[in-house]
Formats: sequence, structure tokens, C-alpha cells
Amino acid sequence: MTVSASHTGAARWAAVRPWLGVAARLGLAAVWLIAGGAKVGDLAASGRAVNAYQVMPYDVATVIGAALPFVELALGALLLLGLATRLAAGISAALLVVFVAGIASAWSRGLAIDCGCFGSGGQLAAGQAPSYLPEILRDLGFLALAGFLLIWPRTPVSVDGWLAGPPVEDDDE
Repeated sequence: MTVSASHTGAARWAAVRPWLGVAARLGLAAVWLIAGGAKVGDLAASGRAVNAYQVMPYDVATVIGAALPFVELALGALLLLGLATRLAAGISAALLVVFVAGIASAWSRGLAIDCGCFGSGGQLAAGQAPSYLPEILRDLGFLALAGFLLIWPRTPVSVDGWLAGPPVEDDDE
């Protein structure tokens, strides 16, 4: 590869990367807003969904389940606005790792539950089969979006960008 071709590739990446960041930011925002919005109307069901994983006492699970939709909505709002993007991406990544671990744990222990990711969740009815692998793969995809934003949080059309001003030409943030 010639120096010219290498420079062209780097220039192309520098032009495309911010817009990939917008797509990642808005995509992850939509995930959190939909997930939190689906659960916020029935916090007791959200608590039961967390309890279905059987990894903590019932009282702790219900408190976490009741708080989770508000955390998801807050993350969605921050990402939608592009405010504190790296922080929101970091918290998103941590939550997604916990979700993947929880689903994998339920799978390995033979539990038959709905993850509760986009609704009430909990124990599945007799004869229903869980869909753990697609849920884990989906969450790993969301984790990749969060990872992208951890590395490159500055995106166009964001409060962060407005507050920080235009990026420097060689800004690799």
C-alpha cells in the first residue's frame, strides 16, 4: 500500500467515523429508551423479571428491577442528546456485560425465563423455550456500539460537541 492510498484510507475513516458515532449513539439511545419505556409502566413486573434470574434475594431484585427502567431511560436521554457520551457509553457497557452474564448464567443453570429486556420478563409458561443465544448475541452487538462510543465519543449533532467546540483535525478522541 502506498503512502497516498494509506492517507486516503485514513482521510476516509476520519470523514466517516463521526457519522458512525452518531448512528451508534442514536441506536444505543433507542435501545435504552425502548427498554426503559417498556418497563417503567410496571415496576413490579420489572422486579419479578430480575428476580427470575435467581442470583440475589427477592427484596434486592425488586429494588434493582424498579430502578433499572429509570437508569435505562436516563442513559437513552443522555445518548440521544449526546451529553456525557463517554460516561453513558461506559455505564451502558457495564450494564450490557451484566445482562450478558445474567442471561448466560440463567442458560447454564437450566432456567426457563424471558430476559425481561424489553418488557415484563420472568418465568416462561410450560412448553415455551427460552431464546438465550439470540439475546446474548443481540446484547453483544449493543456492547459493540457502546465500545465504539467509549473510544470515539465525539459526534456531530451533540451537546458534547457543542460544548467542546469543533474537533481538532488530528483529534482521535
